[in-house]
Amino acid sequence: QVQLVESGGGLVQPGGSLRLSCAPSGRIFSTYSRAWYRQAPGKQRELVAHMINGDSSYYADSVKGRFTISRDIAKNTLYLQMNSLIPEDTAVYYCFLRTGQGVDYWGQGTQVTISS
Repeated sequence: QVQLVESGGGLVQPGGSLRLSCAPSGRIFSTYSRAWYRQAPGKQRELVAHMINGDSSYYADSVKGRFTISRDIAKNTLYLQMNSLIPEDTAVYYCFLRTGQGVDYWGQGTQVTISS
């Protein structure tokens, strides 16, 4: 069973930066879309950034200009570069992948905490 493995979360002060990474534990033959979601305590999971067929197509208004989604094709790794972090960015961040056959994969989540 292929899983998505995330890394890069942690505790950072307001104004700081983090880069999240997400890679599958095994081979996935076709990818249609990849995304980052987050879920803050007491809130619903929300879409942060989204790529379809390698093109970044969406950013939540709350992160535009601060977050960048990207991928390394050779490593089959998805990244989320997060700059100018604010306390409201505190959440568990999840990566997501949908294959060309419509199969969905989720990461286990990585905690991001913004606090002074």
